[in-house]
Parts: sequence; structure tokens; C-alpha cells
Amino acid sequence: MRHLRAAGAVTLALSIAVAATGCGGGTTSGGSNESPKTLTYWASNQGPSIEADKKILTPELKKFEKETGIKVKLEVVPWADLLNRILAATTSGQGPDVLNIGNTWSASLQATGALLPWDDKNFEAIGGRDRFVGSAVASAGKEGEPPAAVPLYSLAYALYYNKKMFAEAGVEKPPATWDELVATGKKLSKDGKWGLGAEGGNLSNNIHQTFVLGQQHGADFFDKDGKATFTSDGAVAAVKQYIDFMAKDKIIAPGNAEYAQNQSLTDFAKGKTAMVLWQAAASTFAAQGMKPEDWGAAPVPVPSGAPGTGQQVNSMVAGINMAVFKNTKNIDGAKKFVKFMTSDAEQKLLNKTYGSIPPVKAAQADAAFGAPDLKVLRDTLATSAAPLPQVPNESQFETAVGTAVKELWADAAAGRPVTEASVKERLEKAQQTMQQ
Repeated sequence: MRHLRAAGAVTLALSIAVAATGCGGGTTSGGSNESPKTLTYWASNQGPSIEADKKILTPELKKFEKETGIKVKLEVVPWADLLNRILAATTSGQGPDVLNIGNTWSASLQATGALLPWDDKNFEAIGGRDRFVGSAVASAGKEGEPPAAVPLYSLAYALYYNKKMFAEAGVEKPPATWDELVATGKKLSKDGKWGLGAEGGNLSNNIHQTFVLGQQHGADFFDKDGKATFTSDGAVAAVKQYIDFMAKDKIIAPGNAEYAQNQSLTDFAKGKTAMVLWQAAASTFAAQGMKPEDWGAAPVPVPSGAPGTGQQVNSMVAGINMAVFKNTKNIDGAKKFVKFMTSDAEQKLLNKTYGSIPPVKAAQADAAFGAPDLKVLRDTLATSAAPLPQVPNESQFETAVGTAVKELWADAAAGRPVTEASVKERLEKAQQTMQQ
């Protein structure tokens, strides 16, 4: 999950970074390119906490050091800060050698010119492009250009539900359509408990949900030329449907309008919320004391009840990619580290730990990824997920529209009317922001 800052700051940072094409990050880490001694790695916060990530990753980095003699300096960066940190590094040159990026940022960061292009030669250095699932590589940059990063963790959305709360309410199975979800949510929203959780302050989560609903309403948010179409009938309907879960249907607690740091997962684990739409939540539930038998995972609802393509899409293609600043002093060592992290063994271990799906084919075939919840994620990625728009200003899209949705959540929480007109007004403002 990701939470981005205000639109103006990110838009300005991105425009500066694009203007400074060729300015790279990379550190003055010890050693030379031929004999690197130290690498700096910015890892994204994948687990229930930054400390948990450090505990997970540190033994693996020690393993890499033992194999290669290269020490890796680890920093786990919260999603709330990661994009702005990266954009600042593209202009200042003061960045890591290797870093994680959200795959939806790939085209935007690719446009800065700061990241190493993964052409055939560079892919060959880590075992070849064919090792990776095609859809994961396709989400690593603009079509027709060498990817800006290498897939590390693959993700999709699922509907997680609390089995005890369902049983107590007499609900026999998870909802397959949105009408069913609303009906189920109303049964569960009583006595201080709520049917569905949300993260209204998390701009990227807002985008992920409204993008999928937009697909179901026939809206892409951009036309074939990359021009923003935020005020189309389908886009307006998608955003209103999402906000109506709180404003009209009353199945989301008003306080969720301010959530941005996984509080909806905490509410779920504590039995305050019965359902949540999330990517790979198993490790967080376990860290908060839930047992695997306490919860279930099902495909995100679609209008027909049967996920698929087109208007039956039920997830964006989610995932984490691994990038290298092309001006790093230790490019050979950086590529060795990427090779290590995308090796079959590390892919099995790390993706199993985080509850994600390996983008490496051989690792994905492991029996560890046949668990019911992971099968939902794997099947969704294979059959009913669509990539977010692969446009250079995608990160601005996340910020502008994500902020508009956040403001609408605030309206709903305060009891102010959320109408088609008010939704369109917010989206028109977001579109104007993109055009500045």
C-alpha cells in the first residue's frame, strides 16, 4: 500500500525530475564498480511494520554478503515517504544504489531517465527476462521501451472476511457482487461494528479501488493518447459508488475517512470490521494475533459475480519492482544484488513470508503458493487484473484523483451530501491540476 503527499508537491518534484533527465541517484558506497564493497538499499515497507521488515530482510542481506563479500546497508522506507524520497534522489544524486518502487510508478520514474533500463543485456545478467511472468514485466515501464525495473513481489486485491463475524450474522458465504456486498455489510454494521473497512486518507488505495470500479463502469481515466478523462460518466459513477459505501450505504465507519496507515487491517484483526479490500494481508493478520482459520479470502466483487476481463476486472495489477539508479558507482554489484533477490530460493522465501506471489515463474510453481488465499491472488493476477495507466504522469494521477477521493471521504464522514455533481466537481479540479 502507498500513501502519497499533496498533489502540488509531487507534481513539482516530478516535473523537476523529468527536466533533469540523466541525473541519477547512486551513492558513493565503498569499493569500485569492479569490486564493490557496500551497497545501499531502500526497501519498501511490506510487512506489518518497519521493524518486522528489518527482521525479515537482514538475514537475507547477510546471506548475500557471505556469498559475494558485498555489504548491504538497509533502510526500510514507509510508503508515505517513498515516492518523494525517490524523486528527490533523482535530482540530487543522493540516493541508494538499489531500491524498491511500486510498479505503478514505473512509467513515471522511467521518464526521469534516472533508472537503469533493463534491456536484454541487463536481464541476461540476472538470468534472463523469460524467468519472469509476462504481466509482471509489462507493469515495469512504458510499452515498447526496456523496463525501468525488475519485478520483485506480485500482488493483487482480494476481499478478506472475518469468518466469526459472518457466522454470527448468519452470512454463509462471501459476497460475489457489489449488491451482495452492500447487503452483507448492512447486516454486519451494528453495535459499533462495521461491514467494510477503507483507507480514505491513503491516496494510492483510493486510486486502486476507483480504477477497478472505473473499469467496471467502462472508464479508463485516460484516453488512447494519454489525455486525462477524469470527468467521464464512468469515472464519476465509479468514484461515487466507492464513496457511497460510507455516504449512502453506511457500511464503512466515518472514521475510516482519515485512515492511511493500515488502520483498517487493525480494525479487521480486532473484530471491529468484517471485510476489507487488500493486497496480501496474511502476514499483517498473523502479526496482530489472527489465526489462518479466523479469516477467509475471496475474489473482489464484480457486477456479474464472475471475475474476468473488461467490465468484470476486479483488481489492478499490483506489485513491487526493484530498480537500480543508473549512475550508481557499483552497478555490477547492484545487478548481483537484484539477481540474488530474484533468485528462485529468495523469491520463494520472501514472497511466502509477505504473502505475495512470486513474479519468477519457477518460484510461483512452488506448493507454498497454493494456499487458498494465495490462490485467489494468483488467479486474479492471471485472469481478472488490469494494469493502471502506463503513462508518464501516472504518479500525478494517483495524487490528483486520490486527493479528490480523500476530500469526498471527508464530506461523507461529515455528513455533507455526496452527489454526482459534487463528485464531478472534485474530479474536474483534479483534471485541471494534471493540466497545469
